[in-house]
Amino acid sequence: MDGLPQPALDESWEVAGLRFRSRLIVGTGRYKDLEETGRAIEASGAEIVTVAVRRVNLGDPKAPMLQDYVDPRRYTYLPNTAGCFTAEDAVRTLRLAREAGGWNLVKLEVLGPPPFLYPDMQATFEALEALLKDGFQVMVYCSDDPIAAKRLEDMGAVAVMPLGAPIGSGLGIQNPVMIRAIIENAKVPVLVDAGVGTASDATFAMELGCDAVLMNSAIAHAKDPVRMARAMKAAVEAGRQAFLAGRMPRQYAADPSSPLAKGLIGRN
Repeated sequence: MDGLPQPALDESWEVAGLRFRSRLIVGTGRYKDLEETGRAIEASGAEIVTVAVRRVNLGDPKAPMLQDYVDPRRYTYLPNTAGCFTAEDAVRTLRLAREAGGWNLVKLEVLGPPPFLYPDMQATFEALEALLKDGFQVMVYCSDDPIAAKRLEDMGAVAVMPLGAPIGSGLGIQNPVMIRAIIENAKVPVLVDAGVGTASDATFAMELGCDAVLMNSAIAHAKDPVRMARAMKAAVEAGRQAFLAGRMPRQYAADPSSPLAKGLIGRN
C-alpha cells in the first residue's frame, strides 16, 4: 500500500523467535462445547490458539480438558489474561499459567470497565513491566494509539495487538488510519485483535499490513463456526496476498480499462 515498505514474498512470520505460516490466531472460548472448539480450530488452519487461563480447564482430568480436543503438541498455546481488570490480577494469572504449563510466551490484556472493555493502558504498562522482569515474552493487547503501541514496543513487548473495535462487538476495524500508523512505526509484529466480525474485516486488517489477525467471537458466535473458520482462513490469506501485490492507486477520475479511440469512448 502507498507509504508502506514492501515486504519480501515470504509467507511465514516470526514472534519471540518462533516462526509460523498461518497468520490467523484463534481463541478457544465461547463455543458450545470442546468438540466444536477443536473442529473449528482445525478448519481455521491456525497454529497459535489463545487460552483464557481463568476460564478454561487445563489441569483437572476429572472434567473435560481443552488439551483433549486441541492438542498442545500440535498448536502453540498462548495463555492470556481475559477477564482481568487490574495489573496485579493479570500478572498473577500469567504466573499461575507458567507454573501450570511452563508457558513463557503469553498475551497480556488488562481491561477497563463495561460496557466497552477498552484496554486500560496505564494498568497494561504496569503489568508489562512486571512480566518482563519475570522473564515472560509478552504479546500485548492495546488501544489503537500509535504512541501507546510504540511505548509497549520500547518497553520490550514482542508484539503489539491494537483492537479493531471493542471486544466481541463484530464491528470491524473502526480506525484504519491509526492501525496503519502503528504498523508503519513498529519493528515488532502488529496484530489486529478484537472487533473482527466477518471475513472481509480480516481481509481488510491484512491489507493494511498487519502481520496477523486474532479473533474468537467472529468464529465461535457464527451460525456455523466451522464454516466461518474456513472463511477466515481464506480471508487472511487473501488479504496478505493483496498487501504483497500492492493495490492500485485510488483516484477520483475514471481510467478506462482499454485505450479510448474516436467513436468508442465509454466502450471496452
